[in-house]
Amino acid sequence: MKKIDQETQEKIQQLQIFEQSLQNLLLQKQAFQIELSETENALKEVEKTKDDIYKLIGQVMIKASKQETEKEFKQKKDILNLRVKSIDKQETQIRGELEKLREEVMKKIK
Repeated sequence: MKKIDQETQEKIQQLQIFEQSLQNLLLQKQAFQIELSETENALKEVEKTKDDIYKLIGQVMIKASKQETEKEFKQKKDILNLRVKSIDKQETQIRGELEKLREEVMKKIK
């Protein structure tokens, strides 16, 4: 078995750091996607209702304007979509770095 040099050991550590970063990013993405799905469902319900709208603020439920509530949900949906797209870009970048590092490490240890 080949002895791993210092540079290769550092690349392996970098690889582990990138993998951890990717895992954290994927967890964030999943959380945003769940929140986005919930927001989209709530928006659909608000759009199709003809009854009064109520929303929970803290531990109090208050009557709310349908138009204002729709507007808030649409803004929240836009923000969440932007966050997911941003995470997608970061994910692509990290995956590229990971692949490059993995190839470098594999060449060194073979």
